[in-house]
Amino acid sequence: MGVAVAVTFGWLGMVLAISFLEAPLKFRAPGVTVPIGLGIGRIVFRALNVVEGVLALVIAAALVIAAPPVRVLIPLCLAIAMLVIQVALVRPRLSKRSDRVLAGEELPRSHAHVAYVALELVKVAALLTGGVLLLA
Repeated sequence: MGVAVAVTFGWLGMVLAISFLEAPLKFRAPGVTVPIGLGIGRIVFRALNVVEGVLALVIAAALVIAAPPVRVLIPLCLAIAMLVIQVALVRPRLSKRSDRVLAGEELPRSHAHVAYVALELVKVAALLTGGVLLLA
């Protein structure tokens, strides 16, 4: 289960660094406008989600091979489910909205963005819990 532990904590670190550090801070940098920040964010989150997908597949394979207890499976499967929901349901809405903002529209704060952050928080908690349980 060493691979699953390493991949789980690697994934957790990536999400924390990008979603909760890079994403909000980029808008505070001098000269970064909302359109520039959105453009950067789209590229960064697309890449993050691709890497997350690969890491989720590695974790899933490790779990199938090692067959850990259900208490370990639940949080890790929850993290994978949060990623699937983000990529399949929420990111397309965010992309449509950012297209409109990049086209010059001024829009109110997005409910989809709030949903993405909420799913990200659940994913972080699930990865942390799953990683700790893998170590136990």
